Amino acid sequence: MELVPRRRLELVSGRSHPLLAQEIATHLGVELGNANLREFANGEIHCRYDRSLRGSDIFIVQTHAGPVNDAIMEQLIMIEAAKRASAERITAVCPYYGYSRQDRKATGREPITAKLLADMLQAAGADRVVSVDLHSGQIQGFFDVPFDHLVAMPVLVEELMRQGTRDLVMVSPDAGRVKVAERFSQHLGADLAFVHKRRPRGSAHEVLALDVVGEVEGRRCVLVDDMIDTAATICAASELLMERGAAETWAMATHGILSDPALARLEKSPLARVIITNTLPLPEDRRIEKLEVLSVAKIIADAIDAVFEDTSVSEIFGGENLA
Repeated sequence: MELVPRRRLELVSGRSHPLLAQEIATHLGVELGNANLREFANGEIHCRYDRSLRGSDIFIVQTHAGPVNDAIMEQLIMIEAAKRASAERITAVCPYYGYSRQDRKATGREPITAKLLADMLQAAGADRVVSVDLHSGQIQGFFDVPFDHLVAMPVLVEELMRQGTRDLVMVSPDAGRVKVAERFSQHLGADLAFVHKRRPRGSAHEVLALDVVGEVEGRRCVLVDDMIDTAATICAASELLMERGAAETWAMATHGILSDPALARLEKSPLARVIITNTLPLPEDRRIEKLEVLSVAKIIADAIDAVFEDTSVSEIFGGENLA
């Protein structure tokens, strides 16, 4: 008699965003495992899973939220512990992939830190990586293991359709996001525009919005980006759109990093609504009236289910996640 081994899905979470992990577990209908994370007196992290992982297909959820370096190190330790516990396959689920903006050498003597992080995840023992809306698609090429790139676009498009698409213009805040804004415009039957911006040399947090390409006068303009960090780009673009006669401006982004002084800038800006997803945690004391949060837990859960069942992840998005 031939025995066919039965695979077991294990879902565990780090401490950076347990609410998202629990929501993913609820969508999957599984219990969230316990990694029993704690620190030694000197701050070193210790991990010990509370049940056997031998032969399991384990998904380790950890978004790289601030303090980002602690979150990354914690995930690496969890991967290492799962590897030594004889897990059959280890998938690192990183809703927000840290260091994603350092994906190339913009000037001499700089690191490509997005590649370094890819090397670290693989060295720790990750057999596969899942993430949402990378800053640039080329990061997938830094990995020698399968990488599943998810997009939050279905959630954001659904919200825009619920609000109505009359007089809607999808706006890219810079030339690099035009392709993404174009996909939104195609789904919504909306027009497309983009802002020409320049970042002063040597300045990481200052942005000059110079001109708008596209018809925006009297229209509702929705700026779409992968992340809002200090909000300099989004706010500068919003101000320029209003100067060009836009009736209203909104902002949509997948990752709400919201480093200071982002919230102050958003509150003072002409933006009527700022919509982000829950790939990163947002404490109650950092919520402002115009800020709204949508959940991507079901998208991540569907991708985990597809990976576990060895079915297509790209079919979830109609192939629009391959950029």
